[in-house]
Amino acid sequence: MFVRTYSGAIVGIDAVTVAVEVNIAGGGLGLYLVGLPDNAVKESEQRIRAAFENSGERFPGRKVVVNLAPADLRKEGAGFDLPIAVGILAAMQRIAPERLQGAMFAGELSLDGTVMPVRGVLPLALRARAEGLARIVLPRANVAEAAVVEGIEVIGVESLRQTLAYLAGEEEIAPAEPLPVREFDREAGRFDEDFADVRGQAHAKRALEIAAAGGHNVLLIGSPGSGKTMLARRMPTILPPLSREEALETTKIHSVAGKEGVSGGLLTHRPFRAPHHLTSQVALIGGGQSPRPGEVSLAHNGVLFLDELPEFGRSVLEVLRQPLEEKRIVVSRAKYSVEYPANFTLVAAMNPCPCGYYNHPTKECTCAPGA
Repeated sequence: MFVRTYSGAIVGIDAVTVAVEVNIAGGGLGLYLVGLPDNAVKESEQRIRAAFENSGERFPGRKVVVNLAPADLRKEGAGFDLPIAVGILAAMQRIAPERLQGAMFAGELSLDGTVMPVRGVLPLALRARAEGLARIVLPRANVAEAAVVEGIEVIGVESLRQTLAYLAGEEEIAPAEPLPVREFDREAGRFDEDFADVRGQAHAKRALEIAAAGGHNVLLIGSPGSGKTMLARRMPTILPPLSREEALETTKIHSVAGKEGVSGGLLTHRPFRAPHHLTSQVALIGGGQSPRPGEVSLAHNGVLFLDELPEFGRSVLEVLRQPLEEKRIVVSRAKYSVEYPANFTLVAAMNPCPCGYYNHPTKECTCAPGA
């Protein structure tokens, strides 16, 4: 029997619809995955078999072919476990195929059948709405993040057994409710560190206020302990609050990167990223074998803080040129080319000399004159 359902793959910070086609035929045995799956997707066979066994289901004793279309797009991650398992159950006639109409699925299966959270569910929900689908079925842990998308039902499930019961009409699961606007505004006004806590430092505070108002970058130069990092960490608290559109875009980036810290589904504060000076170029701008956003994109709509600026490698600092000028970064490799937004305020801090005490009022500088 042939069944088709839907999932999604992440490309950049957006999602592409992936049709999960399952066909159970008479000749042969085993599960055959086609459609350019990576190793994590290929390993889903063992997870699905164990999840079936521990959920009281029998894996079909015939040849099962699963095609992930479009076949020329590389599929990555364990988020295809749930749609593949649901497709197999429907092809076995354990679920009526019409129950899969208008639905998108995503989730990782553990060996006991528990549905584990995955990254990138916010772009998936946006893509499902754009495709005109009525609902998206996700792990319960990802529900709050996807619920911010209006116009689509977000169904949270905890296990394969519960998913089967829901699709068979034996159990009702209420769609998730998004975070109210009033609660979003309340969370946006709460900070663990506040600019108002700083006493003195009138000159530096005035510089940061001008930078925040005009979108300027800042370089703080001072001796160790003079308060450079303390001031920089409080910079986001004097920036304008995130609008709903900015919060949605910023949350998409953090969702694709698999970062935590999303409150009620949306980021309520402007991000503050402070990478170590040993950070590589790839970690800073993004990319890698499986492309993910870098620190410049995770700081989108927020602040990127580079402490001990002279300690960063020259090549690492040079790659900041394009995102500072164009507010975006394009990462091109042999197998892919992705674009990430990177509109951030750069705040850097450094000592005035290697020992740190040049022109200090009480401590003498011990550096050579050439330093």
